[in-house]
Amino acid sequence: MSDRVSISIDANGVADVRLNRPDKMNACDPAMFAALDAAGREVASNPSVRAVVLSGEGRAFCAGLDMASFGKMAEPRESGGGSKSADSGSDGGLLNASESSAANFAQRSAWVWTEVPVPVIAAVHGVAFGAGIQIALAADIRIIAPDARMSVMEIKWGLIPDVTGTQTLRRLVRLDVAKELTFSGRIVPGTEAVELGLATQLSDTPREAAFELAREIAARSPDAIRAGKRLLNQSVRVSEEEGLRLEASIQTTLIGGKNQIEAVRANLEKRSPAFSDPES
Repeated sequence: MSDRVSISIDANGVADVRLNRPDKMNACDPAMFAALDAAGREVASNPSVRAVVLSGEGRAFCAGLDMASFGKMAEPRESGGGSKSADSGSDGGLLNASESSAANFAQRSAWVWTEVPVPVIAAVHGVAFGAGIQIALAADIRIIAPDARMSVMEIKWGLIPDVTGTQTLRRLVRLDVAKELTFSGRIVPGTEAVELGLATQLSDTPREAAFELAREIAARSPDAIRAGKRLLNQSVRVSEEEGLRLEASIQTTLIGGKNQIEAVRANLEKRSPAFSDPES
């Protein structure tokens, strides 16, 4: 794993994933984008992981794109028109499309957390600007410090949010709110972030609160938790008819399974359940 992101997994199956560039307030450069994507894929492939806490070391969750990258964006494009090459254009080569996904290189750093099969809880402190807020929005739950600040800041640089924010933001807040934040780039404090729907709840100690919730989730049936995330993620993409069919279909796969039976027995016997890792 790159030194840009650290991963540790405790005995409860809670993965502690941390952006680890504190001297730059965890700003995103190509190495950070790649490390976040790799970290997401690593925890997604581990059947023992029951929940993920995503946070940033140092003074901030993530300050956005590294300023050196903005310097490259200020350089004029080469004349000649046509489509962008892999190494040209306003993105400085950072945003080339992945061969295996509709998401490009930068987008993968955020979108991968929606694809992790277990709940991802972002613990936000300091700032989450630009790419930083978009990475946080890709988590399932966001716990934020009251004095933390969030901003869809790309408009400051003459850009639009392009690290999956256009997909995640509109699913969390009203469309007019998403537009106002995108058009203005204004900075939103943690308290307002919860009111708007950008964050889930406030905590003076967001990382500690995130781990408390993650351990609670990790104690539940991993089959049901994974099924719940899959079902709810799909619910915003399919029709009501398709959603109801998927709900019934997934429930059928859970009933009578080893972990579902263990959940029933543990409740009846008034003991802690001993769940098995999901089968790959």
